[in-house]
Amino acid sequence: MKFVTFVKKEGSISAGWLIDDEHVMDMFEASGGILPNNLLDFLDHSEEHMKKAASLSTETGRKRGVYSLSELQLKAPLPIPRSFRDFYAFEQHVKTARETRGLEMIPEWYEIPVFYFSNHLAIKGPNEEIVRPKECEWLDYELEIACIIGKEGRNIPMDAADEYIFGYCILNDWSARDLQRKEMKVGLGPAKGKDFSTSIGPWIVTKDELEPLKAGKGFNLSMKARVNGRLLSEGNLKDIFYSFGEMIAQASKGVTLYPGEIIGSGTVGTGCILELGGEVHRWLEPGDQVELEIEQLGVLKNSIIDGKEVM
Repeated sequence: MKFVTFVKKEGSISAGWLIDDEHVMDMFEASGGILPNNLLDFLDHSEEHMKKAASLSTETGRKRGVYSLSELQLKAPLPIPRSFRDFYAFEQHVKTARETRGLEMIPEWYEIPVFYFSNHLAIKGPNEEIVRPKECEWLDYELEIACIIGKEGRNIPMDAADEYIFGYCILNDWSARDLQRKEMKVGLGPAKGKDFSTSIGPWIVTKDELEPLKAGKGFNLSMKARVNGRLLSEGNLKDIFYSFGEMIAQASKGVTLYPGEIIGSGTVGTGCILELGGEVHRWLEPGDQVELEIEQLGVLKNSIIDGKEVM
């Protein structure tokens, strides 16, 4: 199933899932109020709610709560997640990003998957504008995939971690490289270089849909990024070094994970301008449109606007 959050014509916000490529079922309306009108509350009791959602999806002749996708404005499928941890799980990206800063690969990276916390209150959705920070001249995209936690757990074993995943979505970890470069010299971060915006969407695909595509530590899913229609980045999720199971095990050590938390994969190899270099493409500017595409997960589009014009 593909879960979405959307705005209706009259302005109300609700959530549900795609019936097909052209229609959405509002889960609150279709269930007569049994299911909540937002995905965060749905995830709090995801196993129970999924049973009801499955029964609604298989009913025939149902008309209540069905809307044409063209009538709706899609938002981030999980507009305010409970937290956002972003990992650093693709070896090619780590190596190349360090080389651009004149740094060698460090052996500790191969010992544990590492992450940072980003701003879970700055989540954007499909077709929303991304404001380039006023002080930023080196704006970059990052092509990633995220998993959504659907079950509470603590000290989760790696081989049981899949039980705690609700689904997956595309993630763009926007980066102000000039701000990030300066602050990380201090030994902390990234912080201001990242916390202005992260976009996810256009929907969350439940994990069962990807099961047949498992390969290596990930899935055989092509990952692409385009700027103004030009293909810049191309990779595959099967090349990931640390699995989501390993990431979840690390994140949950001595800590409880809750439904509605997001865990990002980090950038796939070639998945940002920092890796590609200025000879391939300049830094992003106002007016640019960035499209991230991951097989089975859809296309996530955002346009850049100038922060100097936004109060």
